[in-house]
Amino acid sequence: RVALKDNVCLAGVPMMVGARDLAFPKINLLSWYIFMLGGAFTLYAIAAGGVDSGWTFYTPLSTSYLTSHVLAAAIGVFIAGFSSILTGLNFIVTIHRMRAPGLTWFRMPLFLWAIYATSIIQILGTPVLAITLALVAVERTFHVGFFDPALGGDPILFQHLFWFYSHPAVYIMILPSMGVVSELIACYARRPIFGYGGMTIAMMSIAILSFFVWGHHMFVSGMNPYSGLAFSAVTMSIGVPSAVETFNWLATLWRGKIQFHSPMLFALGFVSFFVTGGLSGMFLAQPAVDTVLHGTYYVVAHFHIVMGVAAIFGIFAATYYWFPKMFGRMMDERLAKLHFWITFAGAYCIFMPLHFVGIAGGIRRYADWTGVSYLAALQPLHRFVTIAAFVTAGAQLFFFYNFFQSLKKGAKASANPWNATTLEWTTASPPPVDNFGGQYPNVYRGPYEY
Repeated sequence: RVALKDNVCLAGVPMMVGARDLAFPKINLLSWYIFMLGGAFTLYAIAAGGVDSGWTFYTPLSTSYLTSHVLAAAIGVFIAGFSSILTGLNFIVTIHRMRAPGLTWFRMPLFLWAIYATSIIQILGTPVLAITLALVAVERTFHVGFFDPALGGDPILFQHLFWFYSHPAVYIMILPSMGVVSELIACYARRPIFGYGGMTIAMMSIAILSFFVWGHHMFVSGMNPYSGLAFSAVTMSIGVPSAVETFNWLATLWRGKIQFHSPMLFALGFVSFFVTGGLSGMFLAQPAVDTVLHGTYYVVAHFHIVMGVAAIFGIFAATYYWFPKMFGRMMDERLAKLHFWITFAGAYCIFMPLHFVGIAGGIRRYADWTGVSYLAALQPLHRFVTIAAFVTAGAQLFFFYNFFQSLKKGAKASANPWNATTLEWTTASPPPVDNFGGQYPNVYRGPYEY
């Protein structure tokens, strides 16, 4: 109640920039209501029977099939997009205008650079998706030809517009976790981040390049081979800043006094999954290879090991790391480590076999392979993956139990239990209402100087 009333952010961006609140506190609250309204439309579409076109809203399925609840879902996503745009704007203005005295751009924690890069993508990319779904709704309702060839439209145009947003959206999900991991590796290796300047350039490069690679989702759409070559080259080039991030994390760990607390374990798990998923993505960047693997479980494995596992490991790492700052109590380390090891092993048991299933020709999006002789041999792997998925899902109960019981019974946390060096750890845990006791801190050094 106090946090909402006074718009105090207990941890994260505002405290790291040394400010009391966000630049636009009322817009911050408004964005939550907008998101909830959009979510209500989307949940209605799901409860009413789902969306026939799937999550991509591909035309002509999304514009021609009258039994689908595409319209409600499209309206929901359209509305929720404004929440994303407003939040991105809020973060950008906060970082520009509300930094503490002495907190220059190259003294900012890398988490802030990651949020800044993410916000740029949100502002530039989300309107494209919103307009695209608005066009789907107009065509579906008023039969104006944007994507339907019978009305003079182009269904491939929808794919271009959709993926122009939806590939940058991948980095909206992964960049914040990259920022979190940078904070944690520096903290628990007891060393400054190696190549701080290169890390900032890499994050901004990922944000910029993400808008030039959407075509690698469309190699099988009949794309001109020369266009495919260009998209392939740009897709591989975005691996360079990602590699810079990875090697700088490893260089930071080199000869560091590493402390394997639970947040650090999840950070290292993130790096492992990010590298594994990134390497499989390099194969899909080749049009000749992607043409064969595009409709298989190889793509499912690649995408989910990065977005469904690595990004979530970043969320877990952040939760365990900032929990004592937010609530003034420590989470149970034994339960946290048990949660990590089961989830880490389980995730690899789920998605590594799916790479092999895809290479063997396992078709995605099909519920039943009965009668397909060469796929019958893959059923044992599918059973193994299913068991691993249930075990991994069950392991999340350790996290939820640990989280809620630590709120009341966790050991009291000091102001800086991890001996970290960023601004949020210079005040009490949990912080007072005004975060820093009414006085902004003065910054006179970089964020990772030990």
